[in-house]
Amino acid sequence: MTRSKPLPKSDIGGNTVDVATNHGVRDFVKDHGGHTVITRVLIANNGIAAVKEIRSVRQWAYATFGDERAIEFVVMATPEDLKVNAEYIRMADQYVEVPGGTNNNNYANVELIVDVAERTGAHNPLLPESLRSSKSKIVFIGPPGSAMRSLGDKISSTIVAQHAEVPTMPWSGDGIKDTFLNDLGHLEVPDNAYQEATTHNMEQGLKQALRIGFPVMVKASEGGGGKGIRMVSKETDFASAFYQCQAEVPGSPIFIMKLAGESRHLEVQVLADQYGNAISLFGRDCSVQRRHQKIIEEAPVSIAKPETFERMEKAAVRLARLVGYVSAGTVEYLYTPADDKFYFLELNPRLQVEHPTTEMVSGVNLPAAQLLVSMGIPLHRIREIRHLYGMDPNGTSPIDFEFSSPQAIDVQRKPQPKGHVIAVRITAENPEAGFKPSSGMMQSLNFRSSTNVWGYFSVSANGGLHEFADSQFGHIFSYGANREQARQSMVVALKEISIRGDFRTTVEYLVRLLEMPDFRSNAFTTAWLDRLISDHLTAERPDPELAVICGATCMAHNDSARLLGEFKLAMDRGQAPNKALLKTTFLVEFIYEGVRYRFIANRTGPTGWILYLNGSKVSVGVRALSDGGALVLLDGKSHACYTSAEVGATRLLINERTCLLEEEVDPTQLRSPSPGKLVRFLVDSGDHVKCGEAYAEIEVMKMYMQLTTTEDGIVQFVKQPGAALAAGEVIGILTLDDPTKVKHAKPFEGQLSAYGPPQAYGNKTHQLLRRSLLLLTNALDGFESHVPAAQLLQQVTELLQVSELPFLEIGEVLSALNSRLPARLSAALNAELTRAQQCGAEFPAQEMLASVDSYLNELSPTDALTLTATVEPIRSVLLGYQDGLAAHERGTFISLLQRYIDAEAIFSQSANEEEGFFALREKSRDQPEKIIETMISHAGVAAKNKVVLAMLDVIRPVNLQSGGLDTKYEEVLKRLTALSGRATAKVALKAREVLLQCQVPSLDERIRQMEHILKSSVTETVYGSGEEYRTPSYDTIKDLTVSNYYVFDVLQSFLYHANPYIRLAALEVYVRRAYHMYSLVDFDYLTDESGPFMVHWRFILQDDSSGMFAGRISKNSSVSDLKRIMSVSDLAFAVDKDADPEQYLRQGAMASFDTFAEMEDNFLRLLSLISASGTDYNSRAESPALGMRPLNRFAPMSALTSDSTGARRQSSGTVTPNSQRPTRFGHVINIALQVPQDDPFDDDTWSQRLQQFTAAHASDLRESGIRRLTYVLQRSGQHPGTFTFRENNDFQEDKTIRHIEPGLAYQLELPRLSNFDIRPCFNDNRQLHIYYGVSKQNSADCRFFVRVLVRPGRLRTAVATVDYLVSETDRLLNDILDALEILSVEYPNCDCNHLFISFLPIFNLDASQFEPAYRGFLERHGKRLFRLRVTAAEIRFLVQTGSEEEMPTPFRFCIFNKSGFVPKLENYVEMRDANGEWVFQSLDTPAGAYNGMLVATPHQPKEWLQPRRYKAHIMGTTYVYDFPDLFYQAVSVQWARLAKLNGKRAVETPRQLMDARELVWDDTLQELVESDAEPGRNPCGMVAWVLTLYTPESPAGRRIVVIANDITYKIGSFGVEEDVLFYRATQYARQHGLPRIYLSANSGARIGLAEEIRDLFRPCWRDPEDPSQGFEYLYLSPDDYAKLEAREEGKVRSVITEPLEVDGEIRHRLLTIVGSADGLGVENLSGSGMIAGETSRAYNDIFTITLVTCRSVGIGAYLVRLGQRSIQNEGQPIILTGAPALNKVLGREVYTSNLQLGGTQIMYKNGVSHLTADNDFMGICKIVRWLSFVPIARGASLLPVSLNMQTDPVDRLIAYEPPSGPSDPRLFLAGADTEAGWLSGFFDRGSFVETLGGWARTVVAGRARL
Repeated sequence: MTRSKPLPKSDIGGNTVDVATNHGVRDFVKDHGGHTVITRVLIANNGIAAVKEIRSVRQWAYATFGDERAIEFVVMATPEDLKVNAEYIRMADQYVEVPGGTNNNNYANVELIVDVAERTGAHNPLLPESLRSSKSKIVFIGPPGSAMRSLGDKISSTIVAQHAEVPTMPWSGDGIKDTFLNDLGHLEVPDNAYQEATTHNMEQGLKQALRIGFPVMVKASEGGGGKGIRMVSKETDFASAFYQCQAEVPGSPIFIMKLAGESRHLEVQVLADQYGNAISLFGRDCSVQRRHQKIIEEAPVSIAKPETFERMEKAAVRLARLVGYVSAGTVEYLYTPADDKFYFLELNPRLQVEHPTTEMVSGVNLPAAQLLVSMGIPLHRIREIRHLYGMDPNGTSPIDFEFSSPQAIDVQRKPQPKGHVIAVRITAENPEAGFKPSSGMMQSLNFRSSTNVWGYFSVSANGGLHEFADSQFGHIFSYGANREQARQSMVVALKEISIRGDFRTTVEYLVRLLEMPDFRSNAFTTAWLDRLISDHLTAERPDPELAVICGATCMAHNDSARLLGEFKLAMDRGQAPNKALLKTTFLVEFIYEGVRYRFIANRTGPTGWILYLNGSKVSVGVRALSDGGALVLLDGKSHACYTSAEVGATRLLINERTCLLEEEVDPTQLRSPSPGKLVRFLVDSGDHVKCGEAYAEIEVMKMYMQLTTTEDGIVQFVKQPGAALAAGEVIGILTLDDPTKVKHAKPFEGQLSAYGPPQAYGNKTHQLLRRSLLLLTNALDGFESHVPAAQLLQQVTELLQVSELPFLEIGEVLSALNSRLPARLSAALNAELTRAQQCGAEFPAQEMLASVDSYLNELSPTDALTLTATVEPIRSVLLGYQDGLAAHERGTFISLLQRYIDAEAIFSQSANEEEGFFALREKSRDQPEKIIETMISHAGVAAKNKVVLAMLDVIRPVNLQSGGLDTKYEEVLKRLTALSGRATAKVALKAREVLLQCQVPSLDERIRQMEHILKSSVTETVYGSGEEYRTPSYDTIKDLTVSNYYVFDVLQSFLYHANPYIRLAALEVYVRRAYHMYSLVDFDYLTDESGPFMVHWRFILQDDSSGMFAGRISKNSSVSDLKRIMSVSDLAFAVDKDADPEQYLRQGAMASFDTFAEMEDNFLRLLSLISASGTDYNSRAESPALGMRPLNRFAPMSALTSDSTGARRQSSGTVTPNSQRPTRFGHVINIALQVPQDDPFDDDTWSQRLQQFTAAHASDLRESGIRRLTYVLQRSGQHPGTFTFRENNDFQEDKTIRHIEPGLAYQLELPRLSNFDIRPCFNDNRQLHIYYGVSKQNSADCRFFVRVLVRPGRLRTAVATVDYLVSETDRLLNDILDALEILSVEYPNCDCNHLFISFLPIFNLDASQFEPAYRGFLERHGKRLFRLRVTAAEIRFLVQTGSEEEMPTPFRFCIFNKSGFVPKLENYVEMRDANGEWVFQSLDTPAGAYNGMLVATPHQPKEWLQPRRYKAHIMGTTYVYDFPDLFYQAVSVQWARLAKLNGKRAVETPRQLMDARELVWDDTLQELVESDAEPGRNPCGMVAWVLTLYTPESPAGRRIVVIANDITYKIGSFGVEEDVLFYRATQYARQHGLPRIYLSANSGARIGLAEEIRDLFRPCWRDPEDPSQGFEYLYLSPDDYAKLEAREEGKVRSVITEPLEVDGEIRHRLLTIVGSADGLGVENLSGSGMIAGETSRAYNDIFTITLVTCRSVGIGAYLVRLGQRSIQNEGQPIILTGAPALNKVLGREVYTSNLQLGGTQIMYKNGVSHLTADNDFMGICKIVRWLSFVPIARGASLLPVSLNMQTDPVDRLIAYEPPSGPSDPRLFLAGADTEAGWLSGFFDRGSFVETLGGWARTVVAGRARL
């Protein structure tokens, strides 16, 4: 029956129905029998509980009042909750900030809650009483204090249960039943009974535990939710568990209870009103627990028998009534299914988070019911309760809740649960680490509710959990008609949920639990889950190989994204980002399941990657998801992956399955696994711990966790208890007992499985082509390519030529557009396609285009416009094929090449990478993604070059119809050749080569031509018998022998032709070409069938400069016509011009062999062709040597002399012949040997093999008079290898002429290297002959000499010869510079390197054409030549100036560039002088440096200044004493510019352009004086001059003062002497009123070293065995101290010491190092202020300007700024402090270079630098130009003017008129060149110079002349 006891006034709130304002809630309360109106609720909780409360009440409010906000909610928010965007705060109507930290600071702080409740308008029994006694009589929604004391407390409730005869487990309060009735008749527990049941300390608790018997539970009476409860199974663990419970619930009483092992945890939901009515709303099964915290809950209870559970319900209701319980509560029991018994556990005086399970099966909204009970509404007036009992929901009749009346069963229904509900708790815990809680932010939460599944979450996306929050943040409920349906629905829902955050969750583990047989069969207990955890049950994981592949892919993808983010950030800051941020190759290492994996990941495209592991590879795709994840494509399947960082690991979520990719753990670092608080240490610092021993306790999310060690060792703690800990923070250090025993993960040694491509691409031609082109495009975009470029291009080429390709492409497009095309047009297009396919005709692109255009013409303009957009894809395909497959192929390749050009052009035009980046940023300012794409592309330029080079090998740029170069290809090839950057040099060179090759017959064509000539020369047609073979006809092969063009690449294959006669003809061509410098007297053939055919000849050297008459001697010229001298390669004979040439005839023989064995068999047969004649002289005495004097009839390169001048002349001018008789060793043997393609031997191995063979036949060779033996080795497709063995070297190889025919060797001019010891440097390019030379006078003088001989191929079209020469020189130069790049690593510090290129053919051209051509060549390669220290280059060629019968003239074009920026170009011809010597004759005015010198003059060693010059150049500046030369050249440029402006009007240039006098200090006169001091004699690191410049505006001369740092002197630092000279020179300029120019290249103020101490001091080590421990002090030994005394005249001034005696040894301990020299320390700073002040005064007094020619640091930077006007060289910074030092201060790599601090992009853009210059010469030119606007001296006329300057008439009109729209004001100032001609501006033509162009873009500043 319904009870209705009277209410005490204290239970009624302040806002009664009588005083409450009119409101829907007030009316509702009044109508339903309530007494207090509640419209605002304070929730003193957070997390999931608060969320559920708000949602449930708002649901009820909307159903009742139609307004979900009828009840307002106020919540308490801690700083931690606010920080993580807690969901409950967002849902509330108002929040109040409360202190953060643990619960006792906020949600368990009664006074705080009352205060908040009063201001805004829990288990603790004080709370309801405190609220009731508050001035507002605030209502507590919950039980009264007395009931909470009796049942809400675990100890009291157990005593009450014992009093009510409810069974209990054995516990520390066994048998205590003392209770009493309070004033209201409710049962309470007296304090003495309570204290008796309580365990007051650990010792008392242990005594009770021993009495009860282990295992036991240690419980805090105020605990809950898994906190304040510990299971103890043995006595030794008791103390730790006891203290943990005390710490988790501070101040709570503790009791001990027996552990019920195999039991179930069942609950009864009780609801009671204020009138004594209490009912049971069925029960819940909460047996799936870990650490006694619920994980899975179910309702109703299905394990207990109905009658047993009914007894449990009645006992629960009885207990509630006994203590006067009000509101919702939960009575918990332990139930043992085995004996069907139950035991009281506790009563929870609150609504538990799993209450929705009860709500679903009962239909009662429990939070709303609690609210209604608190407002005084009785249970029988609550609508949902009436419905549950089968009563009229809107009725008011009482309900017999106990069915005590017999009529009750007729008028009301007995409550029955409906269906089954399963609930799972979603917690931020790691199931694989013992359910360790963790906190952090939530990135995304995706949960799909359905009819049967719903959930609540206290965290939303972008929210999070803090370390003081509860670990539960979600609760999911599943409803079904029965338990199995509910389980299945829950499993499906959990598999679909997606939660990503900084923390792990239990979702996957829950799925595993729900699918286990024990759960399905309802056969589990409260110990079931803990047992599974101890058995290491884990959640379902992904396949291990899938996990490591996806893991490596995601980690590489994340690294790449992170680096690109840094790149973009630096870019946004205006910095030039580090190129390393764009890398596409990553090393990925991690440990998975105890195995170490080491992947190399290459990014192959925007979304493509290739992973390499142990030689196996797999291709994957990655697409970034908008929620931060990545979709990994593998083997045609996609996998959604998410990664997050954890301490020492990366958590990877693959398809909602989690795995951990770990790093190698350092066991010596004791770290916190989660954020939290360090509670206490369990051992002391310095104690020894065992592996697995707990050393500390931390509090994480209201839970206490023990931390254990992983190795044995001694601990040292670095944190204090109470410290807040971040995840991964070091708590202590563990010194290991035995570091060698640390276990490391074993490396993975297997291979990956074979996988298909990431996506299915299809196998049709157009699909394969699309895939291949994508790979090519990605490679050209800077990504790695896993397919070799040649293979890829071959595939593309083959696919582009498949005839079905266009049909497939158009078919695909038509299929996609079919439904959108008009029927008639679709039919017409398909008809054309069908017709072409049936006839086998070509693709009908033209016809189909005509059909489309015809149809469009028939439509109205509007319809046509619409259809045009639709058919655009069709037109695109048709236009691509309208000129056929070949044109489509051409278009494809051109677009790929253009892609390369687009990316590289901007960098090619820039001085350096940084400048290129800024130019790109300026160009694409609004497209940051394009900037990044271009930078990625450029970063991969080396790999791109390989692709483009391979592409240039496969394209067919020749037009098949015309046979000439295809114009479209020509355009793109020319654009490629225009790329001038170093990075693209090889591509530009190759493009130039292709352009040239297109004008040269193809190799196949030349082979056919040569075969025809050779065969014609050995065959004749005989009437009647057909074709017969004979020895070669010279007239037929003459064209091959005299051709200026290269034939050896084709000829070599014919030396091994199957037809012996063709082979014979090839041998003759080879000999005649190789010996073209000789006069061949006769030629014989050995055509014996017994062996290979051979040739024999006799020869004499010709007498001209370089064999210009080669080939002009007829085959049968007589000896008497050829009074010549012998071979230059022999150099042993000197003949008198009247001597008989017969005795000087030489012999030669040659044969070609297919194999080495064949050569061995036929060698003596070849040797027998030489008839050994002549007197037997010892060849040693007559061997050619460098001591040979030249003869007047030697060719110019051949003369070698014994003196340094290159000649030894007689007074009569005649040449004295050699007094010795000629040796008989004068004959030569040539052997051509074919080497198989797969021959494994390299050059050195072949040299040794041939050496052995030659040595074995040495006696035979000498007997035949053989002077040298040359082997020519031929491998197919390679340049021939040539090895020469000389008799005078005991038939050892002469390596100096390896790979060159000895008959041409003299052309290398090797005798000019006689001042050097030379060593050949062999390389892959056999056309280059490189020698490393070390001066015989100075071993520090080392350099490279590069020699190249060029014989070109025949040109098909009329290419200008100069263009050919320039192109060929360019090509060779790139090869030379590439070779020098490699060799400079092996031979560093080489300087003054020398190039010599000799063109062998004779050219018909005007030599004057060369200089402009080669100036361009210098512009292209100058920087690289200078960087590789090439200071001289000579190019020699023969020019036919007269008729063909006349002797050609040798020209030599020389470039010298020692200073670096002022190259000197000199032209010479080689002529005979009066003595018959070959000398250089200059063609320049004034004459060049070689003028009059012998052609054979050896190269001279370095001058003494060159090492300093080299040092300056290495630092990027000019040597200080070379600056006057730059001023001279700059003045010259000004005159040249004036001449250009004046046009035809002559300008008279002064004979003298500059006079330079150095300013030096005269001690006698005590002043600066002008001097002609020798360069390089400066006594300090500062130099000053007075320069007199004869400029166009001051042709009579103007004086300026130039001051420059010498950066080669103590790195250009400012010391005392430097400061004084700078000061005096500036004063000198001021005194004379002269402009002062400062050339800044320095390192700031000097910090010197006391050199005299550096080699003497010794350290006193702390541990002599271990210097890493450091030293105690520095000292001098007595001997070293004595040395100092001797140096310093008996008194040591350079150091201050104190004597010590250590182990009997006297030591002079260093206290202070003074230094004997001045200018070592702070005295260097004293002058800084002096020169800074003088510079400021100079700026006010005279004209000052600075050129920043190298770095300017510290005081150097101040001087630049104080001088105001500055010109800054690109790449040279103005800085106060260097980037490395700043990075150290900042603690991270912020700046990658000094240029980011003070480069031109900073200083020029911010107006510090007025102008920028590419180099020193350009900077000096700008200074000289600026001076033209400056008076000659202070007080002189404002603008210096001469007649020369009057280039514009005085009365001219201003022709330029600014247009009406926006225009450039510079055009009005300076004038403009237009199509109509020159339009003059305001100022004189060509005089306007803009300054500060980088700053304030809308402001134009500058200087001009009027």
